[in-house]
Amino acid sequence: MESLDAAAVALVRAGDRDAFRPIVERYSEMLFRLAYRITGNEADAEEVVQETFMRAYRKLNSFDGRSSLSTWLFRIATNCSLDLLDRRKTQPQLLAGDPDQNEDAPEERVASEQPNPERMAYSTEMQASIQAALQSLTAVERTAFVLRHVEGRSVDEIASALNVRAGAARHSVFRAVEKMRKFLAPAVRPAI
Repeated sequence: MESLDAAAVALVRAGDRDAFRPIVERYSEMLFRLAYRITGNEADAEEVVQETFMRAYRKLNSFDGRSSLSTWLFRIATNCSLDLLDRRKTQPQLLAGDPDQNEDAPEERVASEQPNPERMAYSTEMQASIQAALQSLTAVERTAFVLRHVEGRSVDEIASALNVRAGAARHSVFRAVEKMRKFLAPAVRPAI
């Protein structure tokens, strides 16, 4: 995939605007998942993905190839997500609406045929608990957690995305996991 990315980057740099389309198609879903898990909002995630690709296109000449294109895009998306969260802190917050409004959120889709009502209720409760636990983390912790445990990124890639050293990235992941465990402990039912 890196050779495809390198070829597309070279074509875009040579003036072929259409060569950027395969990059968008290849990475938009991954970037959306990352942005959604950081921002907790589908509309915000879409905004982050658009902003990420706009910034990447404008700054493509500054991409030096020391890291993979995907790592570079993850870093841009992380920065866009954190910027958006910072802007949201300064804006008044609207009260959360009906929890059933997010019924079609990507992580709430259950790939099971006709689960029983108890399982559906528990699944909905767990999704709400997980989302609340993620929102209780700092933006950096949430980003580190999502990159490591949802996207499966390495500590070095997380460090690059957060623009910190590997030790700091590892520590952010550790803190996030500890906070998630404490937050979710009351919600987890013991196995029978």
